[in-house]
Amino acid sequence: MLSTVIRTIDVDGVPIGYTDSGDPTGRSGSPVIVFGHSLLFGGWMFRAQIDVLRRHYRCIAIDWRGQGGTQPTPDGYDMDTLTADAVGVIRGLTLAPVHWVGVGMGGFVGQRVAARHGELLRSLTLLDTSAGPEDPAKIGRYTRLAWAVRLFGVDAVRGKLARLLFGPAFLRDPAAADLLDEWAQRLDRIDSVGTRKAILGVVGRAPADREITGVSVPTLVAVGVDDTVTPIQDAQRLAALIPKARLEIIERAGHSCVLEQPTVVTTLLQSFLADVDG
Repeated sequence: MLSTVIRTIDVDGVPIGYTDSGDPTGRSGSPVIVFGHSLLFGGWMFRAQIDVLRRHYRCIAIDWRGQGGTQPTPDGYDMDTLTADAVGVIRGLTLAPVHWVGVGMGGFVGQRVAARHGELLRSLTLLDTSAGPEDPAKIGRYTRLAWAVRLFGVDAVRGKLARLLFGPAFLRDPAAADLLDEWAQRLDRIDSVGTRKAILGVVGRAPADREITGVSVPTLVAVGVDDTVTPIQDAQRLAALIPKARLEIIERAGHSCVLEQPTVVTTLLQSFLADVDG
């Protein structure tokens, strides 16, 4: 099983948390996958994929500021700073070139790494994410949720958050109850100030649509058919902007496809990465 021990690496004076599956050969020669999680999660959300992929890859899962195992910071929640954090982890651990797998905000960061530091990547996988700024029609709602989390805690808005982050099929499934409880408990343990800042960092992000047209690494774009946060049309536009990107639609999944359809996502990754690695 995936180790849950959070390690830290100093990136410009900030301790960034991550987990490391280690090299499966024990010789530091295996290809590396770096995972970037979605907003209101942590690197733990990839455990199903890592449990399989670690047999052939060294798997690193980063925790963004104020989430997972990375402590809140006074500032630095914008996508440019998080991109610098990701680059610092890749360079600091001497991982490049890596396969990047990002969901939601992890995809926002991955796009920027690919566009600005393409030499660090071997491939790019973008799940349930987009190239554009936040939809203006959603900004007010998300900002109010950020304040509600800060003032009243996760339990006060758990239902609303769950309906954003998970698809209806998953929410109706009795077998999903334990995972939903785990997600809520993990979120409740995180400092609410950091959570609010993370939400606002995503809501206020600048678009990346112009710079990603120069991305040259092999790219997989996938989206849950029931994702309302970054719907299918956003994924279609993202795939159209990146040269030769491949688009996949994942049935019976919302914004958190790696948790809602873990086997489907893992199989997609195995196939895509095998093609890239030749």
